[in-house]
Amino acid sequence: MSSHLIGAHMPTGKGLGQAVREGKAIGCTALQVFTSSPQQWKAKEVTDEMADAFKAACAETGIEVVVSHDSYLVNLCAPNEEIKAKSLDGLKGELRRCAKYGIRWAVSHIGAHMGAGMEEGLRISAESVKEVLADTEGTVLLAETTAGTGTSLNSKFEEIARLIELAGSPDRLAVCLDTCHVFAAGYDIRTEETYHATFSDFDRLIGLDRIRAIHCNDSKMPFDSRRDRHEHIGDGQIGRRAFELLVNDPRFFDVPILIETPDAPEGHAMNVKRLWEMVEA
Repeated sequence: MSSHLIGAHMPTGKGLGQAVREGKAIGCTALQVFTSSPQQWKAKEVTDEMADAFKAACAETGIEVVVSHDSYLVNLCAPNEEIKAKSLDGLKGELRRCAKYGIRWAVSHIGAHMGAGMEEGLRISAESVKEVLADTEGTVLLAETTAGTGTSLNSKFEEIARLIELAGSPDRLAVCLDTCHVFAAGYDIRTEETYHATFSDFDRLIGLDRIRAIHCNDSKMPFDSRRDRHEHIGDGQIGRRAFELLVNDPRFFDVPILIETPDAPEGHAMNVKRLWEMVEA
């Protein structure tokens, strides 16, 4: 295997350390995890023993790049003040858990404006991001590109650029690009021409250096559908060519490319293998 960073979102029911070991067993050189339940506000405190076990597994496997994903409940621009307050506390808690584990990146969907309008949603989210970063240390927050379903933010590159601008362009705010989401949001990556056009657009508006993680998923839904349904690599509407281009793009050799495809864990093993087979010698 090369030095590429290819991996998957691994289940953590047996602890983060075991998730790292199981990721290594299916060919991961990087991985993503939840540090707590993505469907609950409440989270266990990270003990020294938990952190040490995770770090020992990383040392044992040689996996140094691990990304976390925050709770699906977080909405940094929620019009409901109770939900917004829980979202702020929840995301701060996520970044603090990551710091205890030594995880350097945490992905967040950021939020949905719920009818307030995109600009207002981005403004409020940016203020929330500034508060979260001010009250935490170390871990970089990655705003995930979305499919544009409902009132979710960040389906367009211009929206992410605006979020970063409104937040003051902090070093600890970057981007996780999801291939299924950008495709569903109207960015074509199926051919060499459209792949390079899409990333040129991203570079012009945001800068490719802001991409710190990539969620690598095919799409069950057609182009520009605004619907988020992941499919196995090469079996969906995006098709194989986009992923061949991605894993062989030298601009992303140091960026973790992470599977979130269906039917884990067997599906993850299959899809990680597919990506490695696409890597050119």
